[in-house]
Amino acid sequence: MPNFDGTGPQGHGPLTGRGFGPCGRGWGRGSQGFGRGRNFGRSLTKEEELADLNDQEKYLQEELDAVKDRKQALQG
Repeated sequence: MPNFDGTGPQGHGPLTGRGFGPCGRGWGRGSQGFGRGRNFGRSLTKEEELADLNDQEKYLQEELDAVKDRKQALQG
């Protein structure tokens, strides 16, 4: 909800995000298990987890570099 003004996502009206409105099924609640944090989802292999961690590291390094660049620009 932008600015908490009741307009909902993209200004489409209240209760329009995450299935909370009357048209949403389940009122935005996820079911238990089957990939919903209850140990029934598929686990990553070591290779997949390592690739994911490498991607996260790259993303975080790019974010850190952007912060450092902005700080340097503001300091002159």
